[in-house]
Amino acid sequence: MDVEILARIQFAFTVGFHYIFPPLSIGLGLLMVLFEGMYLKTKNKEYEVLARFWTKIFALTFVLGVSSGIVMEFEFGTNWARYSRFVGDVFGSPLAAEGVFAFALESTFLGILIFGWNKTKPIMHFISTIGVFLGSLFSAVWIVVANSWQQTPAGFEIRGEGAMARAEITDFWAMVFNPSTIDRVLHVWIGALLAGAFLVLSVHAYYLLKGRYIEISKKAFLIALVVATIFSLSQLHSGHASAVGVAQNQPAKLAALEGHYTTGPGDLYILGWVNNETQEVTGLKVPGGLSFLLHYDFKTPVIGLDQFAKEDQPSQVNAVFQTYHLMVAIGMMLIGLTLFACFMWWRKKLFDTRWLLVAFVFAVLLPQIANQVGWIAAEMGRQPWIVYGLLRTSEAFSATVTAPQLLFSLIMFGAIYLLLLVLFIYLLTKKILHGPYDEVTPQSSVSTL
Repeated sequence: MDVEILARIQFAFTVGFHYIFPPLSIGLGLLMVLFEGMYLKTKNKEYEVLARFWTKIFALTFVLGVSSGIVMEFEFGTNWARYSRFVGDVFGSPLAAEGVFAFALESTFLGILIFGWNKTKPIMHFISTIGVFLGSLFSAVWIVVANSWQQTPAGFEIRGEGAMARAEITDFWAMVFNPSTIDRVLHVWIGALLAGAFLVLSVHAYYLLKGRYIEISKKAFLIALVVATIFSLSQLHSGHASAVGVAQNQPAKLAALEGHYTTGPGDLYILGWVNNETQEVTGLKVPGGLSFLLHYDFKTPVIGLDQFAKEDQPSQVNAVFQTYHLMVAIGMMLIGLTLFACFMWWRKKLFDTRWLLVAFVFAVLLPQIANQVGWIAAEMGRQPWIVYGLLRTSEAFSATVTAPQLLFSLIMFGAIYLLLLVLFIYLLTKKILHGPYDEVTPQSSVSTL
């Protein structure tokens, strides 16, 4: 493998592993706010128990998120020196803002959140919980702002020439609110909230199946189900808005996402397979469906890959197509699952339907998979540009780094991250098996279905 491929694999691996944890932190943050808010409102101790229990799991995801994310900052300098020179003046602002306005807020209140249960007034602890949640949301904002600028650059000018060219901010707010920021921030937020909600649903569905912590699990499950239902439906609108934005600002990416090679009315594929050599897609499709989603008309032309030079097209169209459609399919599955669960709750059969609870136990993986493949589709669809229309990926990696160095570091990081993943699963499983109560479980909380 050459240097570029290895550098891309290493960064994709480290980002992919890191991205397991921040979405969980954001999603669990909202559930913690809701549990503690319900405790303050009702004085029901079960809600306090839930808040304490999920705070412990939140702390675990926070620690793994911070530790796994540090590596990426070093990779910018070691593996992507030309890219760092080009975007350094732009990226410095959002990354600094993330540290000052988001991470500092989250870290400040995190101490009170974890250690202040019996040392502060309940209202102060609740405010701290909100502060941690908001800090996690703001952190995502600034990271997505930086990435969105790569997708749709704005508020800058190029200074210097050749290898010394670099982008400098001329309008900070134009950079922050570049054409794709709002849609992508909302899309990321909702995906994160779904990841946290489905973790809560999975754990408490497991307790219900085992006949443990019945009453407290019913309360937690219903609150998480409301969150999951609202945001799974919201993601449908957010995803549509994002696709419309991509069509306007990155038409080559949209063409790759949908396997649309020839400019004209666009078909919408439910599933399919792309042959990049013959430039054909086989599968189940809605004729003109893509045109309708973008323009509310089945015959309006959609720009195809034929409008772009070969060197300006994504090289792995099928991979972009498959990851994008997998994300969409999972989104529809989450909508169907949550709406059906709400229907069963309305019929008072939710907690008696064992197969549905089993489905929720395993559904915890779905938002995580959707988050991962969504990012893969977004990043691979932008190729061959690392900064869209300005800097090619082939021109962005470090000139002095060698393939053996990258391969060695990739293997080393792979081993370390594998250990971290095993540690995370072990500690998470240990906390789940222990249950939400610190002391011996009260007999009133144990029953059978």
